[in-house]
Amino acid sequence: MKVVVIAGGQGTRIASLNNEIPKAMIPINGKPILEYEVEMAKRYGYTDFLFVIGHMGDQIEHHFGDGQKWGVNIEYYKEEKPLGTAGALGYLKERLTEDFFVFYGDTVMDIDMCAMLEYHKNKQADATLFLHPNDHPYDSDIVDLEMNGRIKKFCNKPHKDGFVSHNMVNAALFIFSPKILDLVEVGIKSHIEKHVLPACLEKGLKLYGYVSFEYIKDMGTPDRYYSVCDDVTSGKVARLNRKYIRPAIFLDRDGVISKEVNLLCKPEQMELIEGVGEAIRYINQKGYLAIVVTNQPVIARNLCSLEELDYIHAKLETLLGHEHAYLNAIYYCPHHPDSGYPEERKEYKIKCDCRKPAPGMLLRAAKDWNIDMSQSYMIGDRDSDVRAGENAGCKASFKIEMNKSNALLDVLKTII
Repeated sequence: MKVVVIAGGQGTRIASLNNEIPKAMIPINGKPILEYEVEMAKRYGYTDFLFVIGHMGDQIEHHFGDGQKWGVNIEYYKEEKPLGTAGALGYLKERLTEDFFVFYGDTVMDIDMCAMLEYHKNKQADATLFLHPNDHPYDSDIVDLEMNGRIKKFCNKPHKDGFVSHNMVNAALFIFSPKILDLVEVGIKSHIEKHVLPACLEKGLKLYGYVSFEYIKDMGTPDRYYSVCDDVTSGKVARLNRKYIRPAIFLDRDGVISKEVNLLCKPEQMELIEGVGEAIRYINQKGYLAIVVTNQPVIARNLCSLEELDYIHAKLETLLGHEHAYLNAIYYCPHHPDSGYPEERKEYKIKCDCRKPAPGMLLRAAKDWNIDMSQSYMIGDRDSDVRAGENAGCKASFKIEMNKSNALLDVLKTII
């Protein structure tokens, strides 16, 4: 399986660092960023590369040659003129006859490529995009997913005022079927995100989002370059690979993150508690996963549909995004054990293993994201939250005062 690396860009935003080498060759700790990508792919058994080069591309070819030094095989395609991130792919149909990865040459990452490929195959996808939340979704390209992970639409920046969405950002790492190449105009400058992927949706191709919290970040500006240098040096890039277990902070929603409203069922009722943005940002910065686990009997009582609840959670993620904070995941229990309401949805009126104080939501999250429960914490505003954390095997559980400003941040600073 080939790895196509788009390394032909001029890197105008980062030229102030060094305008005499292509951006894919800018060093981090003395080694070109592109070399890190080659080494990562080889670690997962991918040794067949096709570099798309252009501006100062002879430096890339001189450094890597045929790849023998790294135990890989490298071929090249040289653009005669700038063709964007997609334009050159139209010339490569005869060389890309099977599914292939696409990397951008200015990306620092450490991701489990085999896990992403397995997801791609299981979904029988025509294209799979690596997605993740970030701390600036309001000026990022957002991907809107169906519940099964299939992509519904792309919401590219800039966004209109009042834009509400889940914090699900395109990280510019892809697996493509050769079908994708049929939608690239040969010889025309085009871009994967702006032109090719929307065309795929219009044609009805199966596009899926692979959500992961592993490290992936482009270093296209000087500030981002210095940031990723620090992350490589500190070991953060490698440490966030999904093969390593990670701790989490499990959070109740109402009264802890959002203001408590009795049976909140409308997006206009969603409002952050003072200080919550800073608190969630603190969790993000400390390397813990921030995961909401919330009982939502509004579904069982038929006060709110699943789609309406999803929009409420999108509103929550949007509000946090404006605070430069993000949640890694939201789990909810739609059930309630007691019957008797005339409008209730009987299929949700059951005893389940997910309604707190049962630990089902926490245990599901632990399985999904390889969480170390022995180093994780549960924070809520009810005794049922505390018991759920205890039942799930968390290191400790805490009860804070409902709707209190900065209560969440205060307890976080005592534990992490």
